[in-house]
Amino acid sequence: MNRQERRAAAKHLPKAGPHHLQTAKSLEAAKQGQSLFNLGRYAEALECFNAFEKLNPGVAPLYQTRGLCLQRLGRFAEAQADFERSIALNPDEAETHKNLGTLHARLGRMEQAFASFDRALALRPDFSAALNEKARTLWSLQLLDEAFATFHRSLTVAPDNADTIWNLALLQMLTGDFERGWPGREARWTAPSLGLAERGFSQARWLGDQPLAGKTILLHADEAMGDSIQFARYAPMVAALGARVILEVKSAVRQLLAGISGVADCIDRSSTPSLAFDLHCPLGSLPLAFGTRPDTIPFAHRYLPAPRAEHVTAWRSRLGPRTRFRVGLVWSGDPGHKNDHNRSIALRALVPLLDCGAQFVSLQKGIREQDRDFLAARSDIVDLTEQLTDFSETAALVSCLDLVISVDTSVVHLTGALGLPVWTMLPFNPDWRWLLNRDDSPWYRSMRLFRQPKRDDWASVVDNVRHELDRLLSAWRSRDGVNEERPML
Repeated sequence: MNRQERRAAAKHLPKAGPHHLQTAKSLEAAKQGQSLFNLGRYAEALECFNAFEKLNPGVAPLYQTRGLCLQRLGRFAEAQADFERSIALNPDEAETHKNLGTLHARLGRMEQAFASFDRALALRPDFSAALNEKARTLWSLQLLDEAFATFHRSLTVAPDNADTIWNLALLQMLTGDFERGWPGREARWTAPSLGLAERGFSQARWLGDQPLAGKTILLHADEAMGDSIQFARYAPMVAALGARVILEVKSAVRQLLAGISGVADCIDRSSTPSLAFDLHCPLGSLPLAFGTRPDTIPFAHRYLPAPRAEHVTAWRSRLGPRTRFRVGLVWSGDPGHKNDHNRSIALRALVPLLDCGAQFVSLQKGIREQDRDFLAARSDIVDLTEQLTDFSETAALVSCLDLVISVDTSVVHLTGALGLPVWTMLPFNPDWRWLLNRDDSPWYRSMRLFRQPKRDDWASVVDNVRHELDRLLSAWRSRDGVNEERPML
């Protein structure tokens, strides 16, 4: 639950009043539900809202708030029913129409989504949040001119709306306009939808605006682990300006990133309070500090050091004799990621790849319930992921493979940063960093991109990957099969 939604929920949560016939018990349930809702404890909040409804049926604001709760729990049909009931009771509440439109868009029902957004805007023409959601929906259909125009309309009515500035920046980045996109991305610190907060350091934030010679600077992770890997490439450039660089990242990537050139010390967040440093910079702000354009991205060939030889040897021993072309697989990311439904797939969707004669090796951490039985039944997929204790181990395993095929997860950043072959499968509406209309990435020269030709069309992506994999395997076999040389991809 982001701050904007919490404020809206608090505004619309039922308040005491004789016309609601509320009892002390039901009011307490409502208050407790609101508190749990704000903490993101949606299942518990739902119990409280249900208790309130038993004593106070027919209260429009309750159904709007409960609908948000159900949506966060993935109970979309029930959420829709609650939004529609709230609208039936109070058709003039623009917020509920906006929420219903967002739900429709999440489920791919675009015509209904636009109808709901337009109803919200008819009620409140200056409703910047509804304009923002409408623009995001246009963007998801790659109606980019209309999306840009709607974001700008939102900024006309609310110039300081950080959510709109953030989303517009991502669209600018997607279309290659890094010059305007990087400054706009700084709105992430105040965008309610992201729920981020600046660290509150007393030291100044460095954005390339002052000398670093003789200074100690803390570069700290501010987004996901894939972002940390992607932006850690800038550490050598910061060190080259004369700074002593301390890199703060999550523990899972600490050992992996500690060996990057120019990093004097690599720590996790628990060690930061005891540090002495002069300046700081979030990792995600380093491209802004260096004025990065698509044609000036640094270290696209490789910037992670090779994994330790003894780790690689250990993984080769676990994998056994190399008699086939080895392909690592990742099919899903973090289920808590708000775009996970767009980027992750079920393992069974990769079945067309599995009979091509390669040896497949799972790199997938956090097997989902829907994939567990399928993976267990596929003896042709080597699964040693219990021994992947951190990303340095994953790097060692990846170094034993010929190719990694993955959806958009941190593993593609890891593999690309090692300069090893990786094929990334992307949804129709990809993350900003993959740009549009290209099958390569300026961030990683060893990467190929396979894009959906239309929304939700993973079958075409897998077919294209299979076709290219067959071609690659034919070339590999023609060189007499077993060798330690990597084929050209």
